[in-house]
Amino acid sequence: MKLPKNHSIPQFQNLIYELYASPDDRLFSIHDMVSNQIRFTMRAIKGIRKSDKVKLRKNLLIAFSWLAAIANRLHIDLDKVIWHRFPYLCSYCGQKPCVCKKNKIKERVKIIGRNAIKPGTMTGFQKMFTQIYPPASRTLTDAGVHLAEETGEVDETIHIYLGEHQNNQFLKIENEIADWISCMFGAANSAGINIGNELEKHYSNNCHACHNVPCTCNFSFVAKYKS
Repeated sequence: MKLPKNHSIPQFQNLIYELYASPDDRLFSIHDMVSNQIRFTMRAIKGIRKSDKVKLRKNLLIAFSWLAAIANRLHIDLDKVIWHRFPYLCSYCGQKPCVCKKNKIKERVKIIGRNAIKPGTMTGFQKMFTQIYPPASRTLTDAGVHLAEETGEVDETIHIYLGEHQNNQFLKIENEIADWISCMFGAANSAGINIGNELEKHYSNNCHACHNVPCTCNFSFVAKYKS
């Protein structure tokens, strides 16, 4: 299996399902999956600290893949939640480009005027986030710090929901996943990485590690895997 050229977010999410749903269900609890998503996000941020674009790129792709696997386990439609949170506008100030920092916005506004056309491809979504959060407005280091912050918030919301199982807590998971993806694209934009193109290369031959469908990487291999 591989991703088609100019693939969409649903196509990416479906690829992750076909490759990893069975082994993930058998080998990993949701907490294991979240742990791996955090682990590879932190390795990507280490790439920022070490000015290692290859490490940043590879680990962003793997972290994003774990996030998609988590969304599949929780039956969350990534395309839907991203667009609901970011309808071509900043989810906080409701502007494009974002004016949160410039205007010192302290309270989230209610977003109205959802008249923009939703991007149809992964690359289209990345371009959307380029317009909402221009890379020139912050450094790559700042983008990495924001990504780390959102990683913790995804973990926190999932942890709370799994303990109490309230619907409003599940909605917070959807929002935090969308926020994480916006920050992932933000880091990629600051580093000049085209996520869509790189995912197509990453999944040019089934699982990027074992090259099987479904993936046959065992728990120990995944636990020790470094990229």
